[in-house]
Amino acid sequence: MTAPPPLTGLRVLEFAGLAPGPFAGLLLADNGASVLRLDRAMINPTHSSSSELPPPTNDLLTRHKSSIAVDLKSASGIALVKSLIPHTDIVIDPFRPGVLEKLGLGPGVFLSLNPRIILGRMTGFRRDGRYKDMAGHDINYIAVSGALAMLGRKGDKPLPPANILGDFAGGGATLFQGILLALLAREKSGKGQVVEANMVDGSAYLVTLPRMLMKTPMWDRPRGENTLDSGCPYYDTYETKDGQYMAVGALEPQFFAELIKGLGLADRGIEKTRNDRNTWPELKAAFTRLFLQKSRSEWEKVFDGTDACCTPVLDYRELETDPTREGDQRPAVTLRDTPGLALSAGPLSRDPATGQGPGIDGGSFSGVMLSPGEGGEDTLKEWLGWKRGKDFEVENGGLVRKPSSKL
Repeated sequence: MTAPPPLTGLRVLEFAGLAPGPFAGLLLADNGASVLRLDRAMINPTHSSSSELPPPTNDLLTRHKSSIAVDLKSASGIALVKSLIPHTDIVIDPFRPGVLEKLGLGPGVFLSLNPRIILGRMTGFRRDGRYKDMAGHDINYIAVSGALAMLGRKGDKPLPPANILGDFAGGGATLFQGILLALLAREKSGKGQVVEANMVDGSAYLVTLPRMLMKTPMWDRPRGENTLDSGCPYYDTYETKDGQYMAVGALEPQFFAELIKGLGLADRGIEKTRNDRNTWPELKAAFTRLFLQKSRSEWEKVFDGTDACCTPVLDYRELETDPTREGDQRPAVTLRDTPGLALSAGPLSRDPATGQGPGIDGGSFSGVMLSPGEGGEDTLKEWLGWKRGKDFEVENGGLVRKPSSKL
């Protein structure tokens, strides 16, 4: 029988932010944690007596989360946050260095209120680096980490992979990993700790092997001239007759043999010369010409079921709408006994590979924005039995503790 997701029972306070912080919170929520986002209070719109919610924030990484609005510039708002800390397992801090400390909510304060608290802190640049006081975005963090310089085609400028490498892989997912490590450590020591992640070190760590390969013939040439960065003809993408693309990754000899067989180039001795870089331009030109002779679906019929390492380049529009594609979104890993929450719709009794539960609206192809204050009062009741009027009130759009309320 399937048991609840592994992080069920953990309580998380997520200070509202953008991209990496919310993504770390999303990973926690998708695996069962109860995540309460702390939003900025707005007079009248938030926690008003009206049934109409205030405008949602731009954050789309909100599934399984709720929100309360707090005025962090007021003593009463800070007191509300402090009153939650003894009953919280994890806090996510998405701010630039020093912001929490200026609010009177630094690590020392949190740990004094709750020695078991885990404070996950997410920054772009290193906290002790030359850029620590500067603003930046994903592209800046991966630029100074060295990762960006590796990406792009020959003779072209570095090409950022959207904000996937810094914000999400090197940022939010890395912070999530650090929080899990701190949870494991707490099981042994009984103590919480501060977890500091930054997107410079996170993205640099992800580039560990490519960085090492730069000391070898596999990656010792300028950007775009190496085996794995589009320099090699049998590790690249090719346009097809219908304007679509096929991806080729036939690195090993046996896979390369299958590839040239499918392309109609077998028995021409290409296998013997494929590692000679002098042949690469001519071979890439031949591949380019051949792939343009058939549509993507025709090439799929040639290569499906083979070991040619040749697959269609699918976009999310067709993955969402074409039932013949494996477009259903799933948890990143399968836990057979305690799977994470499902993303795609499905029956309650389902393969753990697809998660557990009914799935979410939009199937993770679209997100649902969360309004400040939405659902948070219910979460406070669930966590602590708190009720408005008895344990807290609304002051200038933000929640505050009632002076007489005691746990």
